Parts: sequence; structure tokens; C-alpha cells
Amino acid sequence: MSLKTQRPIKGRGAQLQNDNKFLKLQYVREHEEGLDELWELQVNTRYYEEHAKKIVNRVSSPDLGLSYSMNPYQGCEHGCVYCYARNTHEYYGYSAGLDFESKIIVKRNAAAILKKQFEHPKWEVHPIMLSGNTDCYQPAEKKFEITRHILQVCLEYRHPVSIITKNSLILRDTDILQEMAQLNLVHVNISITTLQEEIRQKLEPRTATAIKKLKVIESLSTLNIPVRVMAAPMIPFLNSQELPSILKASAEHGALDANYILVRLNGSIGELFTHWVQQAFPEKASRILENIRNTRGGKLNESRFGIRMQGEGEFADMLSRIFHTMHRKYFQGKTMPEYNLTAFRRKNQTVRDLFSDLQSQE
Repeated sequence: MSLKTQRPIKGRGAQLQNDNKFLKLQYVREHEEGLDELWELQVNTRYYEEHAKKIVNRVSSPDLGLSYSMNPYQGCEHGCVYCYARNTHEYYGYSAGLDFESKIIVKRNAAAILKKQFEHPKWEVHPIMLSGNTDCYQPAEKKFEITRHILQVCLEYRHPVSIITKNSLILRDTDILQEMAQLNLVHVNISITTLQEEIRQKLEPRTATAIKKLKVIESLSTLNIPVRVMAAPMIPFLNSQELPSILKASAEHGALDANYILVRLNGSIGELFTHWVQQAFPEKASRILENIRNTRGGKLNESRFGIRMQGEGEFADMLSRIFHTMHRKYFQGKTMPEYNLTAFRRKNQTVRDLFSDLQSQE
């Protein structure tokens, strides 16, 4: 049985410790007095170190334009209640609920593993998504700096990378990002879900505010670091009406492109989101859930490729028309630069090239 909190937990997205489908045994609490009390859950953030054997993962989804991803962390303290990656925490024996945002797995050796990957003679250059699962600039990054070390490796080897984040901590690494941008080796994707602070505080409590995210777009763009805004996820009748204003504000702050994704509540996320929306927005909850189902064939989730990102039905079609109309209006004449796939250099290759140059000078 999923364990619910007695009262809303400030600073956390999920308000539920749901069952892990991979575990035969679950924790329960029995009261001798027979009262049906709820758990007071412990939600202090803890870090667990994993000695990763690999860091680059192949992405097989045709919905994504990139072939590889890498994740320096597992779990994310941002606490976005809608996050599709919550389900992956269950493979580690944890809950997709509060465990996901309070038990963070840290891959300290990620940069070293990445170097080995780049040195492999069969490695072919493809842009790598950083991160595909959890935010590489979540609060843990301020302490561990794994993402910064990864970017240093990418710059050293001149390997292209695509970053997606909703944290202003990315500005710490503009020294690296600016060098990479000069070589057309980096795209930055800033996720903006809402411009309304009262919604953000409940929906994604430990992310940067919308004002900060827009300032991040502006700061990066000023340094000629290409930025795309991700208006994601769009949730019917909660933040979907903000899509035009998000695109407008992002373009005005220097974004070169935009995209959007309709909320998809795969796996355990359906239970988490349903509990959350009924608690956070009780007056809107039934309408929000009903309209999500209308875009997913009567369910909260649709896993079919080509459908799962944008949905189907009347509401999904309307949202698509609005996006494309606003995209033409605000991003006309703008485009993200093409990745440079020819600048890649292995260390061993660099030494060989240098030796060849010296021989030719003799």
C-alpha cells in the first residue's frame, strides 16, 4: 500500500511514497490502537555513490533526435512531480515517489568513464544528451561538480553535447560552454513549465524560478551560446494556456528555438500525479485529469512512439496548432547552429598528429 503524508511537505513535489513494483515486500506501519494514521515520512536528502561501469547510453526512441545520453546522477532533488524518469528509481530498489527526490545516486567517476569511451577506437561521434534522465544541474551538482568535469572532457575531446536543465547553476560553467559554442559543440535546452510562481512552487519546487530561467537564457545568448526553450510538460488547464507567453518571453530573452511536450504519466507517475493534483489543486483536479485522459485514449499515459509526446484528440490538436502558430511568430528567422561533428580528437590521435607534424618539418 502506498504511504501518504499527513500534511503537504514543503519543498517536495511528490507527496507520496508509492510501492515499487519490483519488490515483493513493502514497508507498512501497523497501529496497535487500530487508528488508520498516515506516515510521517523522512525526506532529508541523502547521497549514495555508484561506481559506474558505463556513462553513455544508447537512446532507441524515435521521438528523440539524439542517439546517446549520459546521466551523472540518478534521482533528482528538483522534485518535479510529473517527471517521467521517476520510474527508473524503482530499478535501484527505491520508490518513484519521495525516494526519487531525496535519495540521489552520484556517479563520481562519470568523467573518467567518458574519457575511456571517447578513446575507444570504435567510438563514432554523435551528439550526446546531458542528461536524458535527471537534471545534470540539480542541487547535488553544486557540491559534486560532475557535470562540469564531463563538460571539460567534452571540450578536451571536442565532442558535441546537448544539455537540458531547469537550474540556473548552468551559468557557473559559461567559461567552458562559451569555448564549446565557438566550435559549435553545444546546444543548451532550458525547460520552462510555467511563468506563474505559485504553480511552479507546487509543481517543481526546487527548480529555478521562471524569472531566473529567462535570465539564464539571456545570459547564455549574450555569450553566443545557443539556447532552445522546452515548454514542457504542458498540462491541460493547469499551465497549457501559458504556451504562447512562454514562447514569447523566451524569444525576447534570446532563445533561438522552442519545443513543447504534453504531460505523459507513465508507470508509477500516474498515481503520484493524481494524488498530487488532488492535494495541490483540488478545485481543478478532476478537469485536469479528465483532459489528460482525453489526449491519451482514455488513459493517463500513452506509450506509442509518435503519439506519447504530443498526444492526440481535440485538445492535443489545438495545442499543436497554437505552438506552431506562435513558433512562426516569435522564432521566424532564428535557428540553432548545426553541430560540428568533425572537430573530435582523441588524445592518442592528437599525439600522433603532433608527431607527424614534427616529422614533416624535419
